[in-house]
Amino acid sequence: MRSLLLSRRDLDFLLHDWLDVGALTSRERFAEHSRETFDAVLDLSEQVATEQFAPHNRAADLAEPEFDGERVHMIPEVAKALEAFAATGILSAGMDESVGGMQLPQTVAQACFLWFQAANVGTSAYPFLTIANANLLLAHGSPEQVETWVGPMVEGRFFGTMCLSEPQAGSSLADITTRAEPRDDGTYRLRGNKMWISGGDHDLSENIVHLVLAKIPGGPAGVKGISLFIVPKVLPDGQRNDVVLAGVNHKMGFRGTVNTLLNFGEGKHTPDGEAGAVGYLVGERGKGLALMFHMMNEARVGVGGNAAALGYTGYLHALDYARTRVQGRRDGRPATIVEHPDVARMLLAQKSYAEGAVALILYCARLLDDERTAATEKDRARAHLLLDTLTPIAKSWPSQWCLAANDLAIQVHGGYGYTREYAVEQFWRDNRLNMIHEGTHGIQGLDLLGRKVVLHDGAGLRLLLDTIGAGVERARAAGLTAEADAVGAAATRTAEVTAALWAADDPAVTLANSSTYLEAVGHVVVAWIWLEQLVAVGEREGDFADGKRAAARYFLRHELPRTGPQFALLESLDRTTLDVRPEIL
Repeated sequence: MRSLLLSRRDLDFLLHDWLDVGALTSRERFAEHSRETFDAVLDLSEQVATEQFAPHNRAADLAEPEFDGERVHMIPEVAKALEAFAATGILSAGMDESVGGMQLPQTVAQACFLWFQAANVGTSAYPFLTIANANLLLAHGSPEQVETWVGPMVEGRFFGTMCLSEPQAGSSLADITTRAEPRDDGTYRLRGNKMWISGGDHDLSENIVHLVLAKIPGGPAGVKGISLFIVPKVLPDGQRNDVVLAGVNHKMGFRGTVNTLLNFGEGKHTPDGEAGAVGYLVGERGKGLALMFHMMNEARVGVGGNAAALGYTGYLHALDYARTRVQGRRDGRPATIVEHPDVARMLLAQKSYAEGAVALILYCARLLDDERTAATEKDRARAHLLLDTLTPIAKSWPSQWCLAANDLAIQVHGGYGYTREYAVEQFWRDNRLNMIHEGTHGIQGLDLLGRKVVLHDGAGLRLLLDTIGAGVERARAAGLTAEADAVGAAATRTAEVTAALWAADDPAVTLANSSTYLEAVGHVVVAWIWLEQLVAVGEREGDFADGKRAAARYFLRHELPRTGPQFALLESLDRTTLDVRPEIL
């Protein structure tokens, strides 16, 4: 039976025919692996996601976590699924063998995790955060911290979180007020509140390892005064730390993920008689935000994966419905709705968004593999720069356009689409959160235009455009002249408009429409991703290859032209949003 979560055929195509993950096995880090091990772990991921995660996706949405004033209650299927996930070893798939990992390429690990994101994004959030938490500590923690906290996370006994936002600060991290007072024994005592903490309290694991941003008194103002701390729910000696659940937030989506307000240091738990949550400094004082970006950037690409997976499963559900729902007529006979051109339009749009987004996420994972293991320092630096430039697009483009795919999936279902008897309405609600998770659309736009494309004198943008240009030349050589011309022209406009925006010599004007810039450049990038897939398909015949060609044609003919008016608006240095007075809104 064909899966309604993801297409294994598509994943195989992207991994092997396009990204050539088999070539990675020639590198020392991956030398123990082969196509057989890659296929085996993908098979296992699909099986566990299908059997343990997907069946309770709706139940966890309907019976979301509840707080009785003492502890959080959730349906038992969540714990059972997470135990099964931990048993697979996929939690540490990309980590070193020395810490219990599989040492798989990140490209394969990312493809594996997409199955769980598609099956149940709420339950998959717990390992999602734990993996990113552990990776930060592996990169920046002391050997003692790695042994104490990462080992149990790899085993699935501890889960992890990230604690950034506060009720009064939101995304403005310079304004956080959580304080960390140093103690003579080298520990710190934290006092403050953290809001929107996914996985912040539960009984799913023996312990919860919070990574907390806080300010040490006497430090610099703003973000330069932020440090990073490990603050566990349970201390190494088994005593409860002074971290208290103050309340549970109830969101429109991701309802299976407990989302919390946490109080640090309110005095409810005082293991040595002193109020304050015990914390352990990670890295240097004042470097906390830079260290946290290790987890945030991983999570940003991961949020793009969430969105892509939800868009993909929504598309497959809509396609399955359209193939079986009989309504209207074609050529005088009753017809399934997939035969109607407007339904085909909606399905092609979904296919182009979802498959394009998955390809983008896996491409970013391939860059991470090159950043870590490429043969030369030059190649590693190139991969790092390109990944850094693409990260805001990898987070925001799938979050916007796979949400649009979910919207179309509802439309394909007609009146049934917005009833709870069909899964597509939940996919839309779940996916709506991804435009806000890990930095809003607007924040990513400012990051791309205000930082990434001008960093190192524009080296990131030049590298991206050179990479697109190389893809355009490969497409021309493959006889895809019209498609290559369209993508090449869009890349040229990207360079021209970026130069015009910064030639204004007024950052406020330049950045006023940065979200439009993010959308336009994102579409150019995904058009190039589709061009790459066309080249990889080559002259193959059959339904799969024809489907790729149809989706690529749709994106290049219907979607890429959207960038024309957007680039024109940007080039005009429009001040509409900049000059608006709050009083008139």
